[in-house]
Amino acid sequence: MKTITTTFLLVAITSLTLFATGCPQRTSIADIEANPGKYQDKEVVVAGTVRDSYGLSIPGTKIGGGAYKIDDGTGAIWVLVTDGAVPQKGAEVGVKGRLSTGVNWKGRNYGLGIYEKDRRYGKR
Repeated sequence: MKTITTTFLLVAITSLTLFATGCPQRTSIADIEANPGKYQDKEVVVAGTVRDSYGLSIPGTKIGGGAYKIDDGTGAIWVLVTDGAVPQKGAEVGVKGRLSTGVNWKGRNYGLGIYEKDRRYGKR
């Protein structure tokens, strides 16, 4: 019985450790804006509320794209979507993507921005 308990605890601790190290750490937009060189061309995770949203998509497909501004309370940053729909204004989202300075999309310069790789919606 003691070996089963020890084995279970060892597996649980190992799983928890792997899960915790696999989760990317959220970065505040204020930190990104204060030191963009530190995050340049690196993957970042931010979460907040969508303040502006512009895009075009074909329902039922991943064809589309656009840009939206996310605000986490410390600042706001543009997120560019190259495949799929953009979230609507007011949505709570978490975004993982690559930070880039001088982001240009369809002839418009957005300055500091994130190229979206993954998006999660907040619980309602």
